[in-house]
Amino acid sequence: MKKVLAIILALVMTIALFAGCGEKAAEVTIPAPVAAEGDPEFENDSTAADAAAAKTELADVLAKVKVGFIFLHDENSTYDKNFIDAAKEACEGLGVQYVLRANIPEGQECYNAAAELVDDGCNIIFGDSFGHEDFLIQAARKFPNVQFCHATGTKAHTEKLANFHNAFADIYMGRYLAGVAAGLKLNQLIEEGKFSADEAKIGYVGAYPYAEVKSGYTSFFLGARSICPTATMEVTFTNSWYDEALEKEAANTLIQRGCKLISQHADSMGAPTACENAGIPNVSYNGSTVAACPNTFIVSSRINWVAFFQTMIVNTAAGKRLAADWTGTLQNGAVELTEVNEQAAAPGTQAKIDEVKAALIAGTVKVFDTDTFTVNGEKLTSFAADIHDFGDFVGETEVVKNGEFEESVYRSAPAFSLDIDGITIIDG
Repeated sequence: MKKVLAIILALVMTIALFAGCGEKAAEVTIPAPVAAEGDPEFENDSTAADAAAAKTELADVLAKVKVGFIFLHDENSTYDKNFIDAAKEACEGLGVQYVLRANIPEGQECYNAAAELVDDGCNIIFGDSFGHEDFLIQAARKFPNVQFCHATGTKAHTEKLANFHNAFADIYMGRYLAGVAAGLKLNQLIEEGKFSADEAKIGYVGAYPYAEVKSGYTSFFLGARSICPTATMEVTFTNSWYDEALEKEAANTLIQRGCKLISQHADSMGAPTACENAGIPNVSYNGSTVAACPNTFIVSSRINWVAFFQTMIVNTAAGKRLAADWTGTLQNGAVELTEVNEQAAAPGTQAKIDEVKAALIAGTVKVFDTDTFTVNGEKLTSFAADIHDFGDFVGETEVVKNGEFEESVYRSAPAFSLDIDGITIIDG
């Protein structure tokens, strides 16, 4: 039986590879499932008969699975749409039942939704928003036989619940690559005489001043400045994940302040449409906005959650122990960029992105290389992450090592919360 289960888990990698990842399938490697303590190594000498038996066994095992999803907003939010699309793709690729619950606030409503999904027969439940975490933990304590998986959270390794898990991805690398595209566009506009090099100011619409958002806009800025060294950036916060009117107003304010390109970590079409109306280049997040913004959209970075969903679903079905914290990467296809919009991007953008991506994977380029930025005029030599965040998960909290801020190494969720020189926070 264990041999068959091992083959099942190998088969699901192939399923995710070729049925769950679209055109990028050949580049994607699903992370190896986490085996329970004491289990033998997966066997690689399976016969054709074993494989056939495993496929039948896989269908039987997955037939017993029902998956629940809790989303903060609906498909009008680019962030939630990215999750919703991945949820459907993952579940339909595996042939499992699923239930989607949208527009669930970051409050007791989340616990109530989780409890209702349990009552509906779900044995694994995913939540997609940072503020859902405490309520999913509450549900995990109440329903110990159901697995709860939470994206963007930080507490799984300190709560130590066997049925509660966090996940994130190295999206800071995707943001850096998107920043490279932004830097190329700034250079193009400078060369065309649209503005001078010292006027290369980027605007950024952020949701909240959390580490997740700060890590994202800082990595984006560092990517842009690696190409356009004179670039600066102004950031404004809406204090909401999704508010189209506020996000549009924020983008317009940044444009009026002289920002030549806009990006965002906020979930509506407010900022992209403001850019399209003003003719200002835009680098969006969580998916392409080219249909609505054909003249200004350049590229977008996003997390592809399919691998995570399928890995956790299959391991749950097979009765395997799940990892407390899962991190997706560029290498396994969880971090990706949309197709570059050649109409708005600078010439050579895709080739440069490919070049830098290869360097990030090889480790010859480091996003948070401490030689590339300063904090209050000083090189960063030490940073102690909040011990509440890391607990005894790593045994130490120092994250600056070998000349690099080691982001998403000791936990999946971002920890970079510094304000570096060259970035200015403004009021809305």
